[in-house]
This record gives sequence, structure tokens and C-alpha cells, in this order.
Amino acid sequence: MIALILRDIRRGYAGGGATLVVIFFLLTATLFPFAIGPDPALLARVGGGVVWAAALLAALLPVERLVAPDLEAGVLDQIAVRGRSMAAVAAAKIAAHWIAFAPPLMLAAVVAAALLDLSAETLERVEIGLAIGTPGLAALAVATAALTASFRGAGALAGLVMLPLAVPLLIFGAGALDGGEGAFKLLGAVSLLLVAGAPFVAGAAMRTAME
Repeated sequence: MIALILRDIRRGYAGGGATLVVIFFLLTATLFPFAIGPDPALLARVGGGVVWAAALLAALLPVERLVAPDLEAGVLDQIAVRGRSMAAVAAAKIAAHWIAFAPPLMLAAVVAAALLDLSAETLERVEIGLAIGTPGLAALAVATAALTASFRGAGALAGLVMLPLAVPLLIFGAGALDGGEGAFKLLGAVSLLLVAGAPFVAGAAMRTAME
């Protein structure tokens, strides 16, 4: 499983994959000031939510590359023949996906905060929220990738599946910016639930796709 995690991390960074996620995140965050105007007070008020929305969309970007290539190449069949649990494979992919996209995303959030004129206190809460919520986003992305791996046009379908399920993370992540510690706890609970349940959902989906 460690070899699988390391391989998926390398694949996540290979070909500029992590760079594309960061660029997409920053572009999404940059577009909001053009849409709502240059008012610093307004940007500071909505900026944290903008960062969270951009993070959600950025997590969706590499979904097509998380499971489908291994399914098409027969890698999952070889792992199954060796007696490995697909749930364990999914857990490894969740860990690798989080390592590949979350740290660059959290660094890019500092740049986005400057663009959106966020205060240091708000930025700190954004970073804490991302640290808590991005494991849930990674788990949801891998589960979505497994559910849509055998379908054509999986990217569009993945968006339809993942975005509604990620709404609680977005709500509690943005809600934590107002100073409510309860929102952090709810964000952690939702993220933990996704991390705990997604490997079993993704594992079952991968077993079905291999049949």
C-alpha cells in the first residue's frame, strides 16, 4: 500500500498536475473580485467563502485521473489477484490524493488571501479549516472517481455527483470564518465521516467496475 501511495503521489505531481490545481484555484479566486467589484470591505467579507468554493472546484479537477487509468490498465485487477482489499486501495488513493493537492492548495490560499484582502486572522481560520476539510474533499474525490470510472464523460458526471455531496464541507468551512468554533467541530465531523466511509464506497465501486 505504501508503494501505491508513493506512486499516486508521483502521478499527482507528474506533468504539472499539482501546478494545474494551484493555477485553477488562483484563477477561480481571482475572478470573484472582477465579478463583485473592487470594494475592499465586500471582498474581505466574502473572501473566505470564495477561497472555500475555489478549493472545492480545484479538488474536482483531477478526479478523472484518480481511478480510471488504473482500471483501464488492469492495475486494479492485479492488486485484487494478490488478495488486497479494494477498500484498502481506496484508502491509499485518498491519502495520496490529499498529499498531492492539499499542501499546494493551502500555500496558494495565502496568495488568494492577499488578492481578496483578507485579514491575517481570517487567513489563519481559512488555513485551519482547509487542514480539517481537505481530507474530506480528497475522500469524496476518490469515491466519486471510483463511482464514475467506467462511464464516458466521467468529468462532467463527477461534478454532478461530487458538488452536492461537498456542500456541507463548504457550509461549515465558510461558517467557521465568522468565529464560530462549533463550525470547526462540525467541519471535522463531516470530514471524518467522509474519510471513514469513502474507502468502502470506492472499494465497492471499483470491484463492480472490474466485473
